Amino acid sequence: MVTQSPIITIMVRAAEKAGRGLTRDFGEIENLQTSRKGPGDFVTAADTRAEETIFEELNKARPGYSFLMEEGGVVKGVGDAAENKWIIDPLDGTHNFMHGIPHWCVSIALESKGRVEAAVIYDPVKEETFVAERSGGAWINGRKRLRVSNRSDLESSAIAFGSAHMDGVKQGVFIRELNNISLRAPMVRRYGAAALDLSYIAAGRLDGYWERGIKPWDIAAGTLIVKEAGGFVTSIDDEQNPIYNNQIVSGNQSIHTFLRKNLRETAKKAA
Repeated sequence: MVTQSPIITIMVRAAEKAGRGLTRDFGEIENLQTSRKGPGDFVTAADTRAEETIFEELNKARPGYSFLMEEGGVVKGVGDAAENKWIIDPLDGTHNFMHGIPHWCVSIALESKGRVEAAVIYDPVKEETFVAERSGGAWINGRKRLRVSNRSDLESSAIAFGSAHMDGVKQGVFIRELNNISLRAPMVRRYGAAALDLSYIAAGRLDGYWERGIKPWDIAAGTLIVKEAGGFVTSIDDEQNPIYNNQIVSGNQSIHTFLRKNLRETAKKAA
């Protein structure tokens, strides 16, 4: 059992507390599926409650830190502590959650001076907690060190993608990208939770992942977890920080190289 740092302990505690509430709410989804109103408003309320729980826990433990949250937006910190920023997605995989699909998670990252320093992704349903600290490696459930796969054969590689809401032009580019990559790598999947896609790359379960139109709270924690597991994370089209550039490609070295090259070439041809 690896010894957790105080900051990881704080983050895990906040994620688990939010996860307990979400798990209770998830148990009610089946009853709402057949209701006339549907589960939409209920899930929105569950999402908001989870975010409030995380905010309260982290703000109590580290007063003065800034926040970037999916639901609550930006909360500016106080004094010197404000340069530290929590980036929070209280429920990544909302549509899975809404339909009773047990593939969703809580994601928390701590960014300091523009670099993510600590990350926690908690999957309450599968009872898996992925954590990482800069230069400290990536771990699952505090016991097993994470390492990306070494697969380079595209036919046997598992590659995930995301498809955010896009206008017609961007949707056309995405369809070309998906078609081109699928021709070379037939095991392409969409799981609907970016934070878990990145966690699974770190664990060697997936070999690559890409998405355009992605948000910081979806990927901030996962980027560090992948890097600390020996993987690669970049923007697709340029050298900007993928967390704030709304586009990401990730994987082990071989698959990341293939994906980035293919995606760039496809986008240029579509321009």
